[in-house]
Amino acid sequence: MRGLPLVLSFVLLTVLSWGVYGPVLHHGQMAMGLPDPATGKLVPSRWLPFICVGLAYFLIAVVVPWVKLMVWGERGRWSARGATYSLIAGAVGALGALGVILAFNFGGSPLYVMPLIFGGAPVVNTVFSMVLSKTYRRVRLPFLVGLTLVVVGAALVLIYKPTGGGPAGRQAQFWPVALSVLMTMVCWGAYGPVLHIGQAAMQGSRMRPFMCVGLAYFLIAVLIPLGILQLQGQPDGRWTADGTAWSLAAGAAGALGALGVILAFDFGGKPVYVMPLVFGGAPVVNTLTGTVEAALGGKPLQFQALFLAGLAAVIAGAVMVLVFAPRPAPHKTAEEVAPEGSPQPASG
Repeated sequence: MRGLPLVLSFVLLTVLSWGVYGPVLHHGQMAMGLPDPATGKLVPSRWLPFICVGLAYFLIAVVVPWVKLMVWGERGRWSARGATYSLIAGAVGALGALGVILAFNFGGSPLYVMPLIFGGAPVVNTVFSMVLSKTYRRVRLPFLVGLTLVVVGAALVLIYKPTGGGPAGRQAQFWPVALSVLMTMVCWGAYGPVLHIGQAAMQGSRMRPFMCVGLAYFLIAVLIPLGILQLQGQPDGRWTADGTAWSLAAGAAGALGALGVILAFDFGGKPVYVMPLVFGGAPVVNTLTGTVEAALGGKPLQFQALFLAGLAAVIAGAVMVLVFAPRPAPHKTAEEVAPEGSPQPASG
């Protein structure tokens, strides 16, 4: 396939972008955090980085696609149904980003938060697609093995998480972190199938649904947090130049990753191999980024063998779930099933 080098280039863009998303966002939160009056520990900011993520998404997912539509045009057309579903997809994508921020705010580390999300979101994505397309009766053993690997691996990652390396912050709160991670898994898992319905209703357009996603991000990640900050009586953090820059960079990484998936599909990539490469590669980049950061900071990470085994199980399980997802019958319509027999991108 002549377009394969371009497809792999855009896949690499997504792997790198989504792989650094968690560590970069965590930097932004810490840089805008405030010390806890009771313990003196630094509490990462919650709403300020979220606003920056929303602003970056608005620029990349609204302004850039609008320019492309105005200058080059694109197949498809606007429709009320398509816009509604695409806005819903953007809303769950933004709520998933908030889940990541909450997990960090409760003391979670990108080193285990992001692999859990990258392993769980594709599973939710696939199950959601199976329900929509009614293909759950075609589940095969390799799919169930992959699902089991994700569950077992996620438990190992969470229990045997690495120590050291990170900045001094509050002690991780197990259940708040776990529930925040679960929130992101569900939201980002539902993102792709819902967005695909919106895309199909706009006759295959990719930029129009992407613009709706950006608009939803602007509402949920910018306007609503600004209103909350006006109403609450205590500061959520403090605006700093480096915190703002890191948080904007995180939002840009998330949006560029989503755009990379779109472009990979536009140049002939198939979800059956694009998405396994993305969800297999992003956790590796995430872990390598955290490891290098810790080493450069003079606080090397201490990994346990069971954490690395869990990480490998999560990655392998997510890839197996995507590869061995039940295939829809060929007579199904485009709005009822995911394209090429595989779920759409699961990240927001």
